[in-house]
Amino acid sequence: MNIVRENLEDGTTLLKATVAEADYNEAVDKALRTYKRKANVPGFRPGMVPMSIINKMYRKGVVAEEAYRAASNGCFDYIEKEKLTLVGDMIPSEKQQPLDFENSTEYEFAFEVGLAPEINISLSKKDKVKKYTIAIEDKMREGYRSNFTRRFGKLVDVDTVEKEDALNVTLDQPEMKIEEAYVGLIGMSDAARKPFLGKKVGDTMEVNVNELYPTPAQRAAILQVKEDELEGINPKFTLTITKIRRFTEPELNDEFFKMAFPEGNVKNADEFAQYIDSQISRDLSRESDFLFTLDIRRMLLDKANLALPDAFLKRWLFTINEGKFSLEEIEKDFDKFLEMMKWNLIQKHYVNELKLEVTPEEATQEAKALAMQQFAYYGMNQVADDMLANYAKSILENKEESRKVYEKLFERKVIDAVVPQITVTDTTVTPEEFAKLAEKAQ
Repeated sequence: MNIVRENLEDGTTLLKATVAEADYNEAVDKALRTYKRKANVPGFRPGMVPMSIINKMYRKGVVAEEAYRAASNGCFDYIEKEKLTLVGDMIPSEKQQPLDFENSTEYEFAFEVGLAPEINISLSKKDKVKKYTIAIEDKMREGYRSNFTRRFGKLVDVDTVEKEDALNVTLDQPEMKIEEAYVGLIGMSDAARKPFLGKKVGDTMEVNVNELYPTPAQRAAILQVKEDELEGINPKFTLTITKIRRFTEPELNDEFFKMAFPEGNVKNADEFAQYIDSQISRDLSRESDFLFTLDIRRMLLDKANLALPDAFLKRWLFTINEGKFSLEEIEKDFDKFLEMMKWNLIQKHYVNELKLEVTPEEATQEAKALAMQQFAYYGMNQVADDMLANYAKSILENKEESRKVYEKLFERKVIDAVVPQITVTDTTVTPEEFAKLAEKAQ
């Protein structure tokens, strides 16, 4: 096989692979023998079809397939041998000439690859990036505190309806009567809950459940029927309030602290306030680190000033997606894709240059941290070690999730390697100021 390389002006390389009969003949014969064993041709028993008929039926297509495979494999070997760094993958070239598989035995296939540009980034202490500390405000403390304590609160009976109360009601009409139906005002719009406000136990009102609850699932729940049983039910009812219950937060007493912090790390109101601040600082630090990473990424992208073969990459995206996306759809999000690809090239540059590695132990710790975040989202701040380890293991056994974990860790290592080479200035901002900065960065 002969491979000729031709560098083009747009950052791509043309690879022309000429394959002769010797390059593909063995694979063709093997494929045709398989066809012979499986061919179902009228007048012949399975496996007894003459090879002349098999050749007539299949040889042209098999030669085309195997010659193409031999050419593409040869080009992949060439790319590896020449240590070409690519963007995207190899695709058939638009310069491919017609091939005669009927009469010829030698074929020239043309492929195109995009070449990654050389990366030269010079950093010094003159390069400055701000790292933001987000100031903790009292309203933020109140929100965190309320979200935490609500998990240990309880419902108490009250006399008059307010906007977030839970009601037990009776729904009555000539055709049916539902007792102990539940009406939760907290999930309603202001307009829907307004008629209930100020009502007391024993008060009655006329309601239309179709107007009160917009979805069939909600209506079926309050009427205590299945969704397919809703049709034909008169939606107008007389509603009588039988119980009004309101959620109250717990008192910050010994009982609360023992229940909320069984390990005894928080025992009084002052320690609880410190705990809330630590949780807020942890979350704000995560937000700050994310923006810091984006800003360093932007600095490195600007300094690298990489030029990629845009036209080739658009054709490559269109080709590998097999027509699932039009060129117009690819064009729409192409700038974001291009920036991501450039950042990946910069990361690989630093990983290779500095020989950065991510160990399985580091991946496990990151997976545990991710698992802990997910548990915390559902209010589980204390999780057994074996449960956390099993959850982390399941994350890393998922190919896509594992890839995300390793990508995040490699990115973090690249950022950590860059930081000592530049000047980082610490700046404190309000949450509102930070939100504007983050929106602009993204």
